[in-house]
Amino acid sequence: MQSNAASVVFENITKAFGKDVVAVDDISLSVEAGKLVTLLGPSGCGKTTTLRMIAGLEMATKGRILIGERDVTRLPATDRDVSMVFQSYALFPHMTVLENVSYGLKFSGFPKVEVRERALAGLDLVGLKDYGARLPSELSGGQQQRVAVARALVLEPQVLLFDEPLSNLDAKLRRQVREDIRDIQTKLGLTVVYVTHDQEEALAVSDRIIVMNRAVIAQDGAPRDLYDAPASRFVADFIGEANIFDCTVESVSDGKAAVALGTYRTALPARGIQPGKAFVAVRPNRVAIAAAGAANAIPGDLKKITYVGRHLEYFIDTALGPVFAVDPDVNADFQRGQSVSVTFAEPGPVLLSN
Repeated sequence: MQSNAASVVFENITKAFGKDVVAVDDISLSVEAGKLVTLLGPSGCGKTTTLRMIAGLEMATKGRILIGERDVTRLPATDRDVSMVFQSYALFPHMTVLENVSYGLKFSGFPKVEVRERALAGLDLVGLKDYGARLPSELSGGQQQRVAVARALVLEPQVLLFDEPLSNLDAKLRRQVREDIRDIQTKLGLTVVYVTHDQEEALAVSDRIIVMNRAVIAQDGAPRDLYDAPASRFVADFIGEANIFDCTVESVSDGKAAVALGTYRTALPARGIQPGKAFVAVRPNRVAIAAAGAANAIPGDLKKITYVGRHLEYFIDTALGPVFAVDPDVNADFQRGQSVSVTFAEPGPVLLSN
């Protein structure tokens, strides 16, 4: 199976529904050929509308869309070399698995022998080569989703789109199928645009993540960059969990900010922030708990300790507000109601302006 991977470019795209609803507001983005880029954000942020504009299922109100070197802004879905995998699988219940995968190929002008060969190759690629004679109702949810992926892959599209593909699966299946999708994408060098509201899913599969909020792009970057260096309070809170606290930037010198966080003092990358009021974001796994009275620490009281198998979760009351911490040491000797000191591991807090 060949890859016809092409890039996707949005140039100042706006999508409005009527006069009052702007679903996507003047966004520009690029998806490199052969990469998997995820559109991530809460419901109503514009991510699915963006995906549907790539597919040609929605037309942009303003701006230009390129797939490869081709301007597709006004082309209907049928004239774009794009395939889409939907949340609902959209399999024909009366057709066998092989017939479902062959369906699109039958309308592409291929001889019957080649249609069958391509469909079988697609099923083999998703690990279902022996399931061709079954009906969709005889498959698990994860297997049905793989059939939907195979049906899209056999068309060898320039761009493959996924719209919340794992939301109907349980947690264990989600992990398995997302790894399958990522393996296939990497193996074939496909251009994939993937929509989800699940942060863990986005971090696990993506080369890049485009975080959207209120119809615009909040941040665009590699998964680790977004997790370690969020650009705003929204991104810090949306990409994984974060403790967000008020702080004071006391001074800035050579790109380093002297930061006061209650009784805790530290130096952080200034990130262009000037002296005055600001915020810091701290991931729960970078909160360190020590005995009460520790130097350069924030005093607190342990209100709750929860064992969740692989780690302990701590809920601590401090003068800064509640602190949520995660510790892989499930045998740590702390007790509910105990006074403790809160500090931060390295790298720890990230300075934010908003």
